[in-house]
Amino acid sequence: MAQLDRSMKARHLNMIAIGGSIGAGFFVGSGSALTKGGPASVLICFLISGVMIFNVVYALGELAVMYPVSGGFYTYSIRFIDPSWGFAMGWNYVLQWLIVLPLELTVCSFTVQYWNKDISVAVWITIFWVFIILINVFGTLGYAEEEFVSSLFKLLATIIFMVVAVILICGGGPSSGIYDEYWGARLWYDPGAFQNGFRGFCSVFVTAAFAFAGTELVGLAAAESNNPSKALPSAIKQVFWRITVFYILGLTFVGLLVSSTDDRLLNSSNPYADGVSPFVLAPLDAGLHGYDSFMNVVILVSVVSIGVSCVYGGSRTLTALAQQGYAPRIFAYIDRSGRPLPSVIINLAFGALAYVILASTGGIVFDWLLALSGLAALFTWGSILVAHIRFRQAWKHQGRSLDEIPFQAIFGVTGSYVGLFLIFIALAAQFFVAIAPPFTSDLNDAEGFFKAYLALPVVLFFWAVGYIWKRQGFVRIDQIDLDTGRREHDWDTINAYRRQVASWPAWRRALAAVW
Repeated sequence: MAQLDRSMKARHLNMIAIGGSIGAGFFVGSGSALTKGGPASVLICFLISGVMIFNVVYALGELAVMYPVSGGFYTYSIRFIDPSWGFAMGWNYVLQWLIVLPLELTVCSFTVQYWNKDISVAVWITIFWVFIILINVFGTLGYAEEEFVSSLFKLLATIIFMVVAVILICGGGPSSGIYDEYWGARLWYDPGAFQNGFRGFCSVFVTAAFAFAGTELVGLAAAESNNPSKALPSAIKQVFWRITVFYILGLTFVGLLVSSTDDRLLNSSNPYADGVSPFVLAPLDAGLHGYDSFMNVVILVSVVSIGVSCVYGGSRTLTALAQQGYAPRIFAYIDRSGRPLPSVIINLAFGALAYVILASTGGIVFDWLLALSGLAALFTWGSILVAHIRFRQAWKHQGRSLDEIPFQAIFGVTGSYVGLFLIFIALAAQFFVAIAPPFTSDLNDAEGFFKAYLALPVVLFFWAVGYIWKRQGFVRIDQIDLDTGRREHDWDTINAYRRQVASWPAWRRALAAVW
C-alpha cells in the first residue's frame, strides 16, 4: 500500500503551528464575541481558552513524538481510551471539516463583498472553491507551502496591526479619524468592559474555542513530515507565541479600539453571518485610507487558508479511519504521489454546500450546519487530554520512567487535568447559553437549544455506531499496549541535550520550554 507523502519540512510545521488555523473564528468571530460579552469577557475567555489549548497541544506533542501515526489524535483515543470512542472522535473530526469548508467559502464571498456587493456571491464561492481544489492537486507539499506563505503573511500583518493600534490608542491617528487624540481605555468605561452580564460572558467561551479550532492540525501534519521527532517539538512550542501574540495581544487592542455596541459588528451567534470584522473597523474609523482594505485582504487570505486546511485535516483523518476499518475501504487508497485522492475528493465535494446560502432558507440551513460543528473541537481536545492522562497512567502502571519519554508536556499530566477541567467549564457555559442566550432576558426555545448543543447527540450517536460495529469496550490500564508503533529515538542526542538544559539558569530553561 502506498504511503502518505512525507515531504513536509520543519519550517512548514513551525508556520502551521504559529498561524495555520487563524481564520474566520478569530478575525470575524471576535466581532461577535465583542458584541455578546464586551472586551473584558473576550480577553478573559480567550485567555482561559489559550491555557486550555496550550495544554492540549503539548499533550498531543508528547503522544505524537512517541507514536507518530497517520490519523493522529483519533487513533490515540482508540489505543488509550475506547475503540468505540475513537470511532466517534474520528468521524466527529471528519464531519467538522466537511461542514467548515462550505462555511469558509461563504465567508470568502462576504469578505470580498466589502469592496463590491454587485457581483453575485456564487461567483466568489466558485473562484475560491476552484483555488482550493488546485492547491490540493499538489498534495501535501501544496498544502505545506500554501500554509507557510499564508501564515507568514498573517503573522507580519498582525504585528503591523498591533504597532498601528498602539499609535492609535495613544492618539497618533490622522485628524480625519476618531483617534487623533489620546484614546486609551475609554471603551472599557463606556459602553463598559462587560456586556449582557453572565450570559454574555458565557457565550464568548464557545466563540473563543471555535477561534482556536484547527490548532491540533500540527499533530496531524507531523505524520507527513520527514522527521517528526525533531520537527514536532519545535513546532509545538510556537503555539505559545500564537496564543500570546495573535489572540491575547491582538484582541486586547481590538477591545480598546472598537466599541462592543458598534452596529456594524457581526451581531449573531453565527460567526459566518454577514458582518464587518473589528480588525477592519479600527483602521476604517481611524481614517487610514486603504489600510482597512489591507486588513480585509488579510482576513480573506486567512479564510482561504482555513478552507485548504479543511480538506487536508478531513481527508487525512478519513483515510486513517478507512485504514483502521472504520470507514469504507475506498477511502484508504493513496496514489503513488502520496495523495489520498478519494478522501480529498469527497472533502472537496462538500464545498458545494456553500451555494445553499443563495437560497431563501440558506441562513437557516447554515445555522444548523454550524450547530453540527460548533462543539466538535472541544470533544476532540478533551479526547486528546484523556488519552494523554491514560497514557501516563499506563506508563506508570508498567513501571516505566518519565525519562524514557523523549518529549514531555511542559506541565505533564497536571496540565492535561487542568485543560480537561477547562473544557468541562466551556461545555457547561455553552449549556447555560443554550438555555439562557444573551441579548434577551427570556429562556431559549427548543430549536435554539438544539442549535447550541447539537454536537453532543451527534458524538453520542457516532459512539453508539462504533460500539455496535466493533463491539469493543473501554480499554483497561493493564491492557494498554505501549510498545506497538513506538518510534525509536537517538537517546544519546536526547540525553546530551537534557544535560545541557539542566545546566542552564532558570530563565533560560523557561525560555527553552516555549522557544
